[in-house]
Formats: sequence, structure tokens, C-alpha cells
Amino acid sequence: MSNTVIITGVTGQDGSHMVDFLLENTDLKIYGGIRRLSVSNHKNLEHIDMDNSERFELINIDLSDSHSIEQSILKYKPDYFINFAAQSFVGSSWDFPKQTFEVNATAVLDILEAVRTHHPTCRVYNAGSSEEFGDVISSPQNENHPLRPRSPYGASKAASRHLIKVYRESYGIYCVQGWLFNHEGTRRGKEFVTRKITSTIASIKKSLSSDSDFKPLEVGNMDAERDWSDAEDFMSGIWLMLNQQTPKDYVLSSGEVNNVRRFIKLCFKFAEIEIKFSGKGEEEKIFTKDGKLLVKVNPKFYRPAEVNLLKGDPSCAIRELNWKRNCDFKSLVCKMLNNDIKEIS
Repeated sequence: MSNTVIITGVTGQDGSHMVDFLLENTDLKIYGGIRRLSVSNHKNLEHIDMDNSERFELINIDLSDSHSIEQSILKYKPDYFINFAAQSFVGSSWDFPKQTFEVNATAVLDILEAVRTHHPTCRVYNAGSSEEFGDVISSPQNENHPLRPRSPYGASKAASRHLIKVYRESYGIYCVQGWLFNHEGTRRGKEFVTRKITSTIASIKKSLSSDSDFKPLEVGNMDAERDWSDAEDFMSGIWLMLNQQTPKDYVLSSGEVNNVRRFIKLCFKFAEIEIKFSGKGEEEKIFTKDGKLLVKVNPKFYRPAEVNLLKGDPSCAIRELNWKRNCDFKSLVCKMLNNDIKEIS
């Protein structure tokens, strides 16, 4: 019998990329967990011929139901359980803090308990976040930086990390959590700022070429600095974390920071649209050379508690896991924009 893996959040950016990575680099039988009543968009999996794939199968798992999690562990007896399922939009966590915690922390507890009780040899990966570091006291942030979250989302991910550590040290479960700094790509949801930027600028480019009206891009804090990488590059790092002699949590990041403003400027450069800036703070705007409004700041997109700078230190993962990135920041922005231009052409 071949080794097996369960991946939750399989229709999302990270889950679908992990399916691709494992199909290409392993012989694992892959079970992708979705909710039975879910109306999830399967677009990220459309390139896989699921009707004829002997190695990939969608299964029903409801992470809000501990019994459903238990049954999946008992039935499939996975060698690996990779949990990408989450309420992953930071902004929404202030509106739905309880639901965010239930999905991002309570469900992790249920996964760990099901593994401990029914299949303790299963290796578990849970997706962490740079948002756990929050109000940072030093930069860059490495594995020893204290967790100081500033959002319900960050707090829920920090709680899941503590659970991972407790189950590893108390019960001997091989379980790890990666601190994944911002990772983007062509499968990123359009509610996230990077994909919102690339998809809107792609639409603006099309409108300008046809001399038609368009809505300007609206963003929040353009000074916010983030450590952006290509999501595809993180899959190998996650797999390496799961296959060490001793389980350990690692930071995966680029080690470089760029602010939202630079991301936007690069997009316009790659879109071959000349721009000019006006104003500062909430009055900052970007126009075409002939005065058409392209971008404006909307305070409603400001966070109640902002995290101004997140910069990871991936040196431990590079040194101990021999992990490496393949896509730099400029290439990532270009890839995302070109994909969105192609989608609407």
C-alpha cells in the first residue's frame, strides 16, 4: 500500500500548489479535504484530471466537526496531514474573531488530538504566519522572535503554534508549524492586497487601451512593508520540514522587504503605464500622465492595529533544510500581473 497524505484547504492557493508539488516529486496518494456542503471554487485544481488520476482524490472533511476529523484519520490512516485550511484574511478576523479562532486554532487542536489518539505515527504540518510576530521588537524575525500578534488572525495562528509545540514535546507527535511570510502568486484570492493590485491594474490597462472608463484601485496603508515570496517556492520548504529526523518549526521568507507602494509602482511599470504621484498619507493618489486617477487611499482598508514591518530571516531553513527560493520579488510581481492581463484579454 502506498503512503498517503491528507491536505486540507486543498482548493486554495497553498493547498493546490502542494498537490502539484507532491504529484511531481513523490509517489504519495493524495487526499484533498473539502467540506461536503462546500461551494468552494475548484479553479485551482482544474488542471488536474481528477476523473483519471489514481493519486489524487477529493474527500469530505469538516474541520468544524471533530468527529469528521477523527473519521478521516481512522479511514485513510495518512502518513502525513498537511493543514492549510484557515480563515486566512487578516482584515476579516476583526469582524469574525470567534470564527477565525475556531478554524485556525480549535480545528488544529482537533487534528492533533485525532492523530494522538488514533494514528500517532502520522506527521502533521500546520500553516503558520508571520502575523504571529506582529508588533516586532527586532528585525529580521527568526524562529526565536517572541510572538506578539496584533490581530485576531495573528493570535489564532500563535495559539495553534503553541498547540503544535505542546503536542510535540508532551506526546512525541511529529508536528511542525512553518512561519510563512507573505507568499503570493497567480492563485491568490483577489481579496488579498497583492492580487487586488495586479488584477485591478490589469483591468485598468485594458480600459486605457480602449479609452473606456474604469474604477481606480483603492488601497489602505501604502507604507506597510512586507516580505513577499512566490507561494510555489514554499512547498519544498514545507515538505522538508515534514521529513527531518527531529521535528522543528522554521521561518520561510525572502529576507527582503518592499512596501505596498513599490508593489504598485512595479505593476504600472510592467503594464507600461506612466504614472505620477500626488499628496501624502490618506491624500496620496496616483494619476496617469494626463491626469486620470489610477490609485487612491481609502482609510476603510486601514487595520485597527497595523503591523508596519514584517521581514523574515530564512537563514535557519536555508542552512538546516537546504531550502532555497527560485523567484525574486520583481519576477513575482511580473508573473502575477501578466497572468491577470491574460485572464481578461
